[in-house]
Amino acid sequence: MTAAYYVQAYTMQPHPEGGYFTETYRSTELIPQSALPGRFGGTRSFSTAIYFLLESHHTSALHRIASDEVWHFYAGGALEIFVITATGELTVIRLGNNPEKGEVFQAVVPAGCWFGSAPAAGVDFSLVGCTVAPGFDFADFEMASRESLLKEFPEHREVIEKLSEPGFCDF
Repeated sequence: MTAAYYVQAYTMQPHPEGGYFTETYRSTELIPQSALPGRFGGTRSFSTAIYFLLESHHTSALHRIASDEVWHFYAGGALEIFVITATGELTVIRLGNNPEKGEVFQAVVPAGCWFGSAPAAGVDFSLVGCTVAPGFDFADFEMASRESLLKEFPEHREVIEKLSEPGFCDF
């Protein structure tokens, strides 16, 4: 199967951070704002899920959300997820199907961490899934500013430049 096959088969659309996606699940039950931590500005679905596909020439730009996000590997080659915590720790998660290469089928990006991703070197595409709880809402999505991240985390210049574009700004 090719990237184009999956994009068509799952009616995927361009994602604002890069690549393609389609929402596969949004809980019909809602969590009231009063039951959520203060970082949420309204009612949220219990959970949401998407398919997400990046081709070799795509990156998922650095961004952060207010919820934990569970990533799942489905097809293609390994995806590298770069996570920068509030204290500046950089972790690279290899999502894939080869444990001998340090790859895992699932991984969690904690709420509030900056993260972005790209297919590993030599990979044509990566098809993954993302499950968010409380459910994803664009009100909780913040695109990274390259300039701001370079000031805050200069030790991660290579990753920040790879996964951000000049002119990206907060939504």
